[in-house]
Amino acid sequence: MASVERSDGTVGKALSVLDQIASYERPVRFGELLADSDMPKATLYRFVQTLTNQGMLQYDPERQTYAPGLRLVRLAHAAWAQSSLAPVARQHIDALSAETGETVHLAQLDHAQVLYVDKRNARDPVEMFSQAGKVGPAYCTGVGKAMLAFLPPAELQAALAQQSWHRFTASTHGSPASLERELAEIQDEGLSFDREEHETGIVCVAVPILDSRHRPLGALSITGTTRRTDLDTLKQLGPRLKQAAAAIARDAESWLFPRTSSSAATTRNGETAHVRSDT
Repeated sequence: MASVERSDGTVGKALSVLDQIASYERPVRFGELLADSDMPKATLYRFVQTLTNQGMLQYDPERQTYAPGLRLVRLAHAAWAQSSLAPVARQHIDALSAETGETVHLAQLDHAQVLYVDKRNARDPVEMFSQAGKVGPAYCTGVGKAMLAFLPPAELQAALAQQSWHRFTASTHGSPASLERELAEIQDEGLSFDREEHETGIVCVAVPILDSRHRPLGALSITGTTRRTDLDTLKQLGPRLKQAAAAIARDAESWLFPRTSSSAATTRNGETAHVRSDT
């Protein structure tokens, strides 16, 4: 039997093409893809055509460009409804946004990065990087640090190894050592802050959403601009933020999230049944 490549073979390569096209955030020509790809031209073209035939990409013959297809929209909606905290948390972030008038973010960790799964804008909206569906860095965002702080040690080290440590602002952490000191403080206080670390003029207070084993399911934040608020003011919202996070965690207990592994259990009839198990 042929061994499986660590890149997950054909499926992994096809997904990498999808990731590449999505990263442009605009329709892209094949020539641009080829210039940025390590694949041979014929191989890349074959993947692009297969993905287009399957509805994962759509092709504009007039502009000769490729963009994510509508089939991905259907899959994304199913993932949002079945695998994210967003449906569970909706009423709680609605209430938070109405009470505070500030922007509320809901996020989860995705391959050591922050995936924003829902957002409520402030009464006076401000343009910022974070939008539902976007991926951001974990090491310099309030929600990211809130989740990193409560990862088991081995998972934390693996996550830190995947951070870029790019300095977005003068306040950005530039190494694991400086961040780990802050993560210890976040564990003690249960609050995380973004001190203009990702975007100049943007500050936030965040809390983790923890399951019954004290592991992070996600994180919740209230975000404002330095023009109309400051960290001391946002910190006063910490107790209300923790209350909302606890409510989301309670509601999530009965929600069927995907598990990373399963174990076999024997039924009364002696048959083997597969049951979900946490890892």
